[in-house]
Amino acid sequence: MNQEEIKKILPHRDNMLLIDEAEVIEDIAYGKKLIRDEEFFLQGHFPGNPVVPGVILCEILAQTACVLIAEDSKNKVPFFTGLDKVKFRNPVKPGNTFQTECRITRSKHGFYWCSGKGFVDGKLCVSADFSFALVEG
Repeated sequence: MNQEEIKKILPHRDNMLLIDEAEVIEDIAYGKKLIRDEEFFLQGHFPGNPVVPGVILCEILAQTACVLIAEDSKNKVPFFTGLDKVKFRNPVKPGNTFQTECRITRSKHGFYWCSGKGFVDGKLCVSADFSFALVEG
């Protein structure tokens, strides 16, 4: 799935659509994001040593997970409802391709609980459990 196909699922646009490509294989969503030097979130974080902020890594995980619920999310907007057990292991920097894998661990009445991991070159950079709700758009 390329960015144009992802836009049919996610309402995010411009600088906030944070996954370049995604695919679903056996109930697991895989995403990719090439971290470019000019990313808005690298400006000032940190001068001379740019590192992707943790909140952005969590957002990339969540956007990847939303690919799993494409059918349920028509005319709805996903909103974070929680983050838990977030662990940052290695920094993500410009030039890195950040790869994600996410799965839904349970769902109930428009609420979804997920588990996700993000890697660079096979090294774990972030892991998290998170939840979101689909809200009428």
